Amino acid sequence: MTEAHAPGARGAQGTVPLAVPNIGELERRYVLEAVESGFVSSVGPFVSEFERRFADHVGSKHAIACSTGTAAIHIGLILLGVEAGDDVVCSDFTFVGSVNPIAYLAARPVLVDSETRTWNIDPGLLAGELDRRAAAGERLPKVVEVVHVLGQPADMEPLVDACERHGIPLLEDAAESLGATWSSGRYAGRHTGTVGAVGCFSFNGNKIATTGGGGMIVTDDDDLAARARHLTTQAKVPDVGYLHDEVGYNYRLTNIAAGLGLAQLERLGDFVAAKHRIAARYDEALGDLPVVLPPRVPGLDATYWLYSVLVPEADGRGRDELLDHLGGLGIGARALWRPLHAQPPFAAAPVVGGGVADGLFERGVSLPCATELTESDQERVIAGVRSFFRS
Repeated sequence: MTEAHAPGARGAQGTVPLAVPNIGELERRYVLEAVESGFVSSVGPFVSEFERRFADHVGSKHAIACSTGTAAIHIGLILLGVEAGDDVVCSDFTFVGSVNPIAYLAARPVLVDSETRTWNIDPGLLAGELDRRAAAGERLPKVVEVVHVLGQPADMEPLVDACERHGIPLLEDAAESLGATWSSGRYAGRHTGTVGAVGCFSFNGNKIATTGGGGMIVTDDDDLAARARHLTTQAKVPDVGYLHDEVGYNYRLTNIAAGLGLAQLERLGDFVAAKHRIAARYDEALGDLPVVLPPRVPGLDATYWLYSVLVPEADGRGRDELLDHLGGLGIGARALWRPLHAQPPFAAAPVVGGGVADGLFERGVSLPCATELTESDQERVIAGVRSFFRS
């Protein structure tokens, strides 16, 4: 997924930004090295090194760097055989970059509502829909795309069980969840993105680690990895001149961007620790207010990429009023996404379940949580939220 930077980038006087990149001397050194090497495009040593180190970090056999997270999902769906007219299940509550690649392939999204426990796709609704279709002799989805929203891992065991029961491959959209893991159950010790047949990550500027704009495909399947590399480099085959054996895409990450990404990857542990500290401080400071705090599910270890709360509607004051209040204080909060079924391009898509995604949108507010957020800036955010409820 790619998303625009949130309101309030650092530099607007007095503004506490929502989420901005943490760029230091290591990033500057690697990028300069990439520039001076002469390898500035999609060929160069930083690309292969970034892929190798990323695969090692998340525990995947292969990693293929792409120009965006959306491109990674697009290729991932092709790898899993999605064609025009196919159904593809997708979370209803997610950024539009999760679903647009389904439309690129002229396939039809089937939107499944969230569960309140994790805010991710509801395993019971998914299993019920797959079982219903099978019993009725209806066409099954070609792929199920599971999104780990806001850095929160989905409850994968029942999702995987439902897909395996019907022979449906699973693609993980881990764009927002780099660094998130499971610590109990069948997938204990695994990183998000490594359970499905294909996993996709984003390195957009507001993500926990950035390449400025980029993505990654991970898989343990040798054939899928080879095809991903082929498709992302215009499907070019070795020959005299230029020979392309199918329609390919100019989707490879540049060497300069990979240099930035490699430096960010080396600092990822510090970034995740910072997100945990920020989330814990918000939990402590806001826990007595009439808001719903982000999910904390034992065994599903979130990174809290965007720390988000749900605001009740009371006396005509809710999400919008809180956003206006914080904006007036120079605090760069923002609303959560509008569900995909409410987006004009996908208004005709079938929806399974309903109501939870709408509630997350209508009540959800993300608070500033950049990894360089200072204690004083966080105190300012906390004071701003508390003053809204006092008034």
